[in-house]
Amino acid sequence: MKLPPYDIFPIISGEKISLRKILTADIEDLIEISFYDSIQATSVQQAMEMQTKINKDYLEGNSIHWGIAENSTNKIIGTCGYYRGLRKGEGELGCVLLPQYRGQGFMTSAMVLAIEFGINTIGLKRIWAITTQQNLKAIQLLEQLNFIKITDLGDNEIEYELRQNI
Repeated sequence: MKLPPYDIFPIISGEKISLRKILTADIEDLIEISFYDSIQATSVQQAMEMQTKINKDYLEGNSIHWGIAENSTNKIIGTCGYYRGLRKGEGELGCVLLPQYRGQGFMTSAMVLAIEFGINTIGLKRIWAITTQQNLKAIQLLEQLNFIKITDLGDNEIEYELRQNI
């Protein structure tokens, strides 16, 4: 297993998007999708504080959090990453996209790149994701990517796990 932090923060490029480090200049565009411990930012200051915590988690080897950058503009349109379990060879994959970019294939591309990185670079043996029962688009995406529902967690949350020969 190769856990974060890495000598150089990994940039992963696909056809439509790249996963890259979130810069201070990106924060203002991400307030509405900035979360830490399920709490949403309501100001630039709070989003900056959350990003500082996320960066600290990365430096401690507990997570890796990318901005999803649209290749044509390099603008961050969402976030994606692994947030728990890395030291056990597992990773909780989480992601969020700005509303105006949903339904265009960006998240599918980001998840595929993140999954490949988790398996091939980190060496994860298990990848899982948690969503709410109402988030039908997330459920559809997870199932399209070979995740299967493994349990109801209560509070309207469902856990999915990637089923493949990892």
